[in-house]
Amino acid sequence: MGTPKALLRDLDGTPFLARAIGILLEGGCDRVVVVTGAAADRAGTVLDETGWTLDPAVRVVVAADWDQGMGASLRAGLAAAADGETDCALVSLVDLPDVGASVVDRLLRTVGPGSTALGRASYDGVAGHPVMIGRDHWAGVVASAHGDKGARDYLKAHEHVLVECGDLATGRDTDTPDDLVR
Repeated sequence: MGTPKALLRDLDGTPFLARAIGILLEGGCDRVVVVTGAAADRAGTVLDETGWTLDPAVRVVVAADWDQGMGASLRAGLAAAADGETDCALVSLVDLPDVGASVVDRLLRTVGPGSTALGRASYDGVAGHPVMIGRDHWAGVVASAHGDKGARDYLKAHEHVLVECGDLATGRDTDTPDDLVR
């Protein structure tokens, strides 16, 4: 994309980062841990401009080893979540333009919160994001989260619930500038 995706904006000018936080909270998450990495200072500026840094439900952490891939962000986010009494984390990406609060809500209601929860959204049978990970799985996910795999290997090795959301969204992510105009 030529820049960190957290700095991108929708065609109407809404920052991807601000939209993603709003969707998670509207969908039923009690709090949101925002993990930044490349250009963390500029992402912080976006959060300041949109007022999210003032919201007590939003915590920002920096993945110092962000250049090692998405696994670093996942590890940083789960470490931050482990500081509290949270028993489940819903992991999402910043570049899912049509994944809205209804997907988050369905995933939360279907998988259910709890330390043993393990599930993910699927779109027309294809697994995608968000992913719900109970605290009992965090150590295993962290151990397997390397490079750009995130929780992929862990999910392949462990039974989890697939929650069909193809009627709500496509689940496609934004990988190229052409994806912004669709």
